[in-house]
Amino acid sequence: MRPELLAPAGSYEALQAALTAGADAVYIGGSKFGARAFAENLDEKSLCRAIDEVHLKGKKLYLTVNTLLKQQELDWELYDYLKPYYEQGLDAVIVQDYGVLRSIRRWFPDLPVHCSTQMTITGPMGAKLLEEQGVTRIVTARELSLQEISSIHQTTNLEIESFVHGALCYCYSGQCLFSSIIGGRSGNRGRCAQPCRLPYQVRDEERTLNGAQDAYALSPKDMCTLDILPDILKAGVTSLKIEGRMKKPAYTAGVVGIYRKYLDLCLSDPHNYRVDEKDMKELAAIYNRDGFNRGYYQVRNGRNMMALRNKKNEGLKQAARESQIREQVYEQIKNRYTDRKSQEKIKGSFTIYSDTPAILTLYAGDHVVTVEREGVQIAKNQPLTTERIERQLRKTGDSPFVFESLDIFAGDDVFVPMQFLNEIRRDGLALLEDEILRQYHRECQALENPSEQKKSKKHHKRVKLTASVETREQLTALLKVDEIESLYLGYEIFEPKLLGRQVPELIQQLSSMGKQIYLALPHAVREGELDKLEPYLKQFVSDGLSGYLVRNLESFGILKKHNLESYAVLDYSIYTLNDQAQQFWKEQGACKDTASLEQNDRELMRRCNENSEMMVYGYLPMMVSAQCIKKNLSSCMKANEHLKLKDRYGKDFIVQCCCNTCYNVIYNSVPLVLLKEAEQVKDLGMQSLRLSFTTEDYDATQKAAQLYVDRYLHERSVEYKGEYTKGHFKRGIE
Repeated sequence: MRPELLAPAGSYEALQAALTAGADAVYIGGSKFGARAFAENLDEKSLCRAIDEVHLKGKKLYLTVNTLLKQQELDWELYDYLKPYYEQGLDAVIVQDYGVLRSIRRWFPDLPVHCSTQMTITGPMGAKLLEEQGVTRIVTARELSLQEISSIHQTTNLEIESFVHGALCYCYSGQCLFSSIIGGRSGNRGRCAQPCRLPYQVRDEERTLNGAQDAYALSPKDMCTLDILPDILKAGVTSLKIEGRMKKPAYTAGVVGIYRKYLDLCLSDPHNYRVDEKDMKELAAIYNRDGFNRGYYQVRNGRNMMALRNKKNEGLKQAARESQIREQVYEQIKNRYTDRKSQEKIKGSFTIYSDTPAILTLYAGDHVVTVEREGVQIAKNQPLTTERIERQLRKTGDSPFVFESLDIFAGDDVFVPMQFLNEIRRDGLALLEDEILRQYHRECQALENPSEQKKSKKHHKRVKLTASVETREQLTALLKVDEIESLYLGYEIFEPKLLGRQVPELIQQLSSMGKQIYLALPHAVREGELDKLEPYLKQFVSDGLSGYLVRNLESFGILKKHNLESYAVLDYSIYTLNDQAQQFWKEQGACKDTASLEQNDRELMRRCNENSEMMVYGYLPMMVSAQCIKKNLSSCMKANEHLKLKDRYGKDFIVQCCCNTCYNVIYNSVPLVLLKEAEQVKDLGMQSLRLSFTTEDYDATQKAAQLYVDRYLHERSVEYKGEYTKGHFKRGIE
């Protein structure tokens, strides 16, 4: 596949600007289900017109359906929403939701599906699983290195799409709940409020690590990869994706134009590839956030990737000067691209002789159309010249076409009114447009009203409490609570080099106490990070391990590789917001899922919960990031530790630095507590209810566990002392 330059289109004007500047394809949102809910997304009529316009230029259009869908949306809206675009010739749909993936593959089996970066695809095993489901392309997690992308390329036949320019999320894209939990605006529903772009004070146990000059600890610089483009292509990336659906058309055109120049250079003369400093300066003037970085392609993380300061707050004069420069550059870009009409070149021939029909033949690539028209007269006074005929026929106006060449064959004595030439030209161009678009148009059968998955009956039943722990101290505390039947042991409890000894020892000890033991795998898994665990996966099960808590696609893919998928308990971060997503994972062989943290009580009540677990206590993980706040603001201590992140309102968020797998987890400032709601929760019919212990000490762990045992198992009246949240249990997300 020839490498593709893929541009963002947040509006119709941005789409046209991208095409004029040289994009091979655009990705755009419609009126629903897109991850940029606040962009100028197109309505049905405009989007169908956009699909045609893109195809007439020989380009492609991908529709973003990259949010999580609620059950009623999947049942009653998605099919009718996609049907007209499918019939118009939509080239592909970009999805995040596994239920959406499953539904589209059933409804429109010949519609290519691209899996969004929000699926957090970090390795070849996860990618291979998606390929087996009929996916044609994946958008890699932005945190991947060139080597990791190359491994996916060598392991699968998937097209690989990766971001090359624009804003970066601080968090692994599909695992961010910060905006959702704090402000009710879910990034998974396209409404992220970007809390990562706000200032925070960071402290460790001894001191404050930052000040006003580096207060923006969660804000990455924008990515620019122009100088490593050949390396990205060599790694196997087939689609170079530019971020920016919220940006102006001039931004889109300017960035696309420069990347078009260097992609062409890379393909035509790779040995002489060199980036002109003038183009780098223009990219910076178009937009940058405290300079550029190269993304994660060549580094794991680091301070140089972060825009720790906010230049907007560093002086009105400087901000005004940069704004003035940007507007000047935008004006130049408008003159170069956005104010220029883009029409496709065609060839034509026109034959006109008296007393015979005039014939216009048009050629566009492999497409040929012919139009005949009666009414050619013998000239009484002045016959038409070939020059006059050609001048009139070349007036293609606002049509998608312009003549590259036009041959005229005319008799010496012919005459027709100018209206005659206008009409034959108009009929010919319309026929050519229909001929080109016909190859894209599809038909699909009407879908009957979907039948919902048969729901389990909700009833009060014996409650089973489980608990997950991240420290040995928490584990010791829970061993004093006999009623906790199942335990998830965090990966960070163990030393990677000693897994083969430490895990079986704990299995034996805890099994003798009547506990079911699960190993909680890391929140993010990259290439090679489970190499020390893989040889023991089957052995641990033989030793008595009940299963694995799986938090990402790659971990599940690795288990499936070893035929252990039936031992996988899906955590909340593998989203099952709707029945079809649950069915998808049931078909993959997972034994249990965890209800989404973004569903409210009414949505949970409508859900099938007989093979599900629900989190009822814990500090919710708001972000999982490949960046390390401690390393960026101080130095890497090569040891697991905790930091505190204070926001503008004085709230403290605990940051867990996980050094075994080199990522940070940011937890909410207060725990999720569902004690007063115990009766409602029990009525949901969950298979089990989980207490999630993350940063608590021995006493806090034991007290919280005992409260839940008393309330849920012994039905005693209890009270949690301290500030807490009910999460989305009552409010849900839009």
